[in-house]
Amino acid sequence: MTDYRKDFPLLTSIGTPENASIGHDWVYIDNAATSQRPQCVIDAETDFYKKHNANPLRGNYPLSMEATDLCENARKAVRDFIGAKSAREIIFTRNTTESINLVAYSYGLNHVEAGDEILVSIMEHHSNLLPWQMVARQTGATLRFMECRPDGSLDLDEVRQQITEKTKIVAIAQVSNVLGRENPVKEIATMAHEKNAVIVVDGAQSTPHMAVNVQDLDADFFAFSGHKLFGPMGIGVLYGKKKLLKAMPPFLSGGEMIDSVTREGAKYAELPHKFEAGTVNAAGAAGLHAAIEYINSIGFEVIEAREAALTKLAFDAMQNIPGVHIIGGKTAEEHKGILTFTVEGVHPHDIAAILDADGVNIRAGNHCAQPLLDHLCTGATARASLAFYNSAADVERFINSLSTIRERMGYGR
Repeated sequence: MTDYRKDFPLLTSIGTPENASIGHDWVYIDNAATSQRPQCVIDAETDFYKKHNANPLRGNYPLSMEATDLCENARKAVRDFIGAKSAREIIFTRNTTESINLVAYSYGLNHVEAGDEILVSIMEHHSNLLPWQMVARQTGATLRFMECRPDGSLDLDEVRQQITEKTKIVAIAQVSNVLGRENPVKEIATMAHEKNAVIVVDGAQSTPHMAVNVQDLDADFFAFSGHKLFGPMGIGVLYGKKKLLKAMPPFLSGGEMIDSVTREGAKYAELPHKFEAGTVNAAGAAGLHAAIEYINSIGFEVIEAREAALTKLAFDAMQNIPGVHIIGGKTAEEHKGILTFTVEGVHPHDIAAILDADGVNIRAGNHCAQPLLDHLCTGATARASLAFYNSAADVERFINSLSTIRERMGYGR
């Protein structure tokens, strides 16, 4: 089996003096929070600053035109990566959070009125909940929830009943960042469109792990972040159908998003630049392009197979540890690399601290999805999240440590 860890400098430096501050021997399985970066991504971002650093779209000299080309080539790569129809439908943002806020402020506040309804799933990351709370509060609309079963699945018959003529926006994650469950986005999009509602899809947890085609999903808006996709922090993407984006006012105002300005007003630039006020993160775009090329060089068939095997290995072993309870689906296949769990009698922060002492990096807390954990009556949880560059040895290290936690907390064997 190919060892992809060699492509990631931080992973290959484990045990070296430069990483002594985080321990000489450790395992990183907090990939749902952020992924590691391959050398090609680091090189692409560094190369921009070393060889192409100028303000994109601002200058008519070679360096600026090179910077512009790098940005626009990255935009085309994103278009192809998610199956969009046009590069003009690809907006660069800072992250998924900003992308969804853009839709909430520019589309939501202008298309939702008192008496309307916004429908979100209870599984949403706060970034796909708080913006819709804001829209409902400012417009007088009602925010409603698609509730999930204990295993995280949605009842599509119930969802169909919830989407009515009053529904203007449906917001849902393609993959839950807590449960790892893939939601039936395509089916829900069809239901939404039958009632003339738009669907906003949070793709932060899906794009790193599975092939996405926004046209096949028929998503009206789709958002994701570079940093979960093995790319740089500070670069994100909003996809929107062109007809919707053209009708929306800008989210931010300032440089580059205008065609002309007078004392009285302004004429805005064409898509996509209407939504990219100020200097874009050109180095981040170059890094994102490199990340996409890296993923394409491996292929999602390989990525999904490796992650499925690792998830099953961890899931099956966790099932055999007394006192460990996995939240959500009852099979490994329902978890898409994300295993959120509790240990009887042990606070999640203590779980994480003990694992950290053994050199295993996980996440503990509410994972920015507090309403979901309240709905499931779990409170805070621990979460291990795998990527294709993890190994069976990483899983074994995690399981060996996890299996000792209750004993180390004084509960006996």
